[in-house]
Amino acid sequence: MSELAFRYAEKKDCGLILNFIKELASYEKMLDEVIATEDLLLEWIFEKKKAEVIFACENGQEIGFALFFHNFSTFLGKAGIYLEDLYVKPEFRNKGYGKAILRKLAQIAVERDCGRLEWWCLDWNKPSIDFYLSLGAEAMNDWTVYRITGDTLKKLSQ
Repeated sequence: MSELAFRYAEKKDCGLILNFIKELASYEKMLDEVIATEDLLLEWIFEKKKAEVIFACENGQEIGFALFFHNFSTFLGKAGIYLEDLYVKPEFRNKGYGKAILRKLAQIAVERDCGRLEWWCLDWNKPSIDFYLSLGAEAMNDWTVYRITGDTLKKLSQ
């Protein structure tokens, strides 16, 4: 592994964050669903402080990122870290960087006394699933994710 360092994103990185989001969305065949803008990222990540971003940097170049935020477990009685996105540029894969990013997130979780680190993975993404299982992650097969968005969310709020 080459020299890998981590840094937290700053306001000036909104364009870079958006580029990573779009690259990930393209890989997941969901690019047409990205409506995020640099202004929205600035507002929600840096002004409202609802998420955090770390970059993995090889020799000073950002080669991967992770966007995460705190959730809460009532059963554990403490916060956890939810990993929304993890992405390593294709030309930097198979160098141990994905594992290094997850290790860094685990370190953050332990430093903050969080009870867990969790994320979702698309069912078809076998390479990622195999990678996560190799790290000791457990699939939460008894749980189904539900989501309300857009007009349905607005209607429910009334």
